[in-house]
Amino acid sequence: MTDPVISADALHVSVGNKTILKNVSFTARRGEVLALLGGNGAGKSTTIKTFLGLMTPSAGTANLLGQNVQLQPDIVRQKVAYLPESVMLYGHLNAVENIRYFLSLAGKEKTDDDIALALKKVALQPHAWQTRLQSYSKGMRQKTAIALALLRDAPILFLDEPTSGLDPVAIDEFNGLISQLASQGATILMVTHDIYGACHVANRIGLLRHGELVGMFDAPQDGNIDAEVVHQAFTQGLK
Repeated sequence: MTDPVISADALHVSVGNKTILKNVSFTARRGEVLALLGGNGAGKSTTIKTFLGLMTPSAGTANLLGQNVQLQPDIVRQKVAYLPESVMLYGHLNAVENIRYFLSLAGKEKTDDDIALALKKVALQPHAWQTRLQSYSKGMRQKTAIALALLRDAPILFLDEPTSGLDPVAIDEFNGLISQLASQGATILMVTHDIYGACHVANRIGLLRHGELVGMFDAPQDGNIDAEVVHQAFTQGLK
């Protein structure tokens, strides 16, 4: 079995006197999609921020490719693509211009053919490539951001509530794209409250409640995680 690409080891995070994460441990290996489910305040976004080096653990470690992100912060910039709930791209630029600009910030050089191939992979229609993003739907913005992630050659992808605000067709397209990226070797950590979407796309699901990891569900080799089982476990903590 390969070493974990993403791992949390007894992770504690506190802000002032308030504990946000309590003894959280999990792993994700190459080509896996790990989803962290939880309601508001469960600690999902704090987990992402800790792995991005934006929050400092009070105990435990957040590791990427075997390296502690607090001790090796450059690994985040080099190896991680982050897709927040609201994608931060420039509305006055088109898709190609946005991609070229952010690639230049990352020190990456790609050809026109490389960019076109990435946009085709995420199924952004060619007629939209030269259209300003101010007219894009959220799903189209996400496709542009994922094309950028592909071009950065980032082996790790963090997704924060990626399907929030998408219509059912866009959700299906997005989940299909995430599955495709994982099959090509990307390791993906997504945090979400979308139980059914997570069960459709994830290899493993961790259930966060009040900062604690209270359950872990694994997909069978020939199918998806049982959404009803996860839903029941999720709602038990709300009663």
